[in-house]
Amino acid sequence: MSKGKGMGTKAPYGHPRQKERLCIRYKCALTNTIADVLRQRPGWTEVRDDGDWDFYWCDVGWLRENFDHIYMEEHVRICHFRNHYELTRKNFMVKNLKRFRKQLERESGRTEASKCDFFPKTFELPAEYHLFVEEFRRNPGITWIMKPVARSQGRGIFLFRRLKDITDWRKDGGRPDEQREDIPVENYVAQRYIENPYLIGGRKFDLRIYVLVTSYVPLKAWLYRDGFARFSNTRFTLSSIDDQYIHLTNVAVQKTAPDYDPEKGCKWMMQQLRQFLTARHGPETVEVLFSNMDDIIIKSLQSVQKIIINDKHCFELYGYDILLDQDLKPWLLEVNASPSLTASSQDDHELKCRLLEDVLHVVDMEGREGGGGGVRQHPVCVLHSLPLATGWAGTSAPKHGGRDW
Repeated sequence: MSKGKGMGTKAPYGHPRQKERLCIRYKCALTNTIADVLRQRPGWTEVRDDGDWDFYWCDVGWLRENFDHIYMEEHVRICHFRNHYELTRKNFMVKNLKRFRKQLERESGRTEASKCDFFPKTFELPAEYHLFVEEFRRNPGITWIMKPVARSQGRGIFLFRRLKDITDWRKDGGRPDEQREDIPVENYVAQRYIENPYLIGGRKFDLRIYVLVTSYVPLKAWLYRDGFARFSNTRFTLSSIDDQYIHLTNVAVQKTAPDYDPEKGCKWMMQQLRQFLTARHGPETVEVLFSNMDDIIIKSLQSVQKIIINDKHCFELYGYDILLDQDLKPWLLEVNASPSLTASSQDDHELKCRLLEDVLHVVDMEGREGGGGGVRQHPVCVLHSLPLATGWAGTSAPKHGGRDW
């Protein structure tokens, strides 16, 4: 069916609700685990090209070009919110968190606002270059990390300790030689590097945590308990800030290391990490840690709740990247709108398939739960007025509230 782009009327996507229950027509822009899960789902039929669809696992490029030019029937779903970038672009995320922190300080005082102190000091360049220079000179000798605001998988990231490195970066157009093209200079963020990360076996790691949001008004979010820790391939040291295998935990980076073992990989499942931390620090300390990570997720979503364009057709699976320092303080590094669904091992494949099956169960295109516009209603634990479930559909869903990561 035509999208209605450039036309006087908008043509709808999707079948009437009655037919949708019998056969769900889907499109998928990816070729990894989500494509596998959708193909194996009973009653779901793939459509290609411009065929009529009820469910579309699209990429953000398609969303940007097409969302405003189509009309969708009541039951139709797509996997991104229109302006997801308010949370998932590094500069916008920090801007919104800073604004939210100021709002909390005005309304509830400094103690409440301090609960937003979970992201490193960050400046957007080139817009905040002069503010950054002032901060840099107040704290000589510390390490900073530069990240392009809209790239992923570790591309374009580098560490530095000298202001000259930024001067060279500005002269070079803000990108390394191999990435320099005749395109506008992209923005970066300069972020204070966490110099005291928690280490296991001498190696740095961060956490990938999956969060599904089905609505921002009201705010409905589900936290998936089966995330994982991503380890660097090389023992941590601050003496080699140019070594990406030490400082970047992205799988896309680590798998290019000369001694990377694809069978062994660089991941721990979340339960394995929790057991390790509990054995070392005790259950109460670990419970506080995971509670603090809950709060990070809640606060980050609340910071964009009034900005994200809420649409009943949209849901989004976010990939949160959180780093622990040696005091077990969690730091939010970034939120990904398109977390990698490509499996790096058999365990990773099984985890992501379970994750996606549960996502589809919550979105509930089949209408098993009735009402709710196709969104499955779950028993949830309520944290700061936000229903944040610790498991989703099927046997992984908890029967009662509480954190069961």
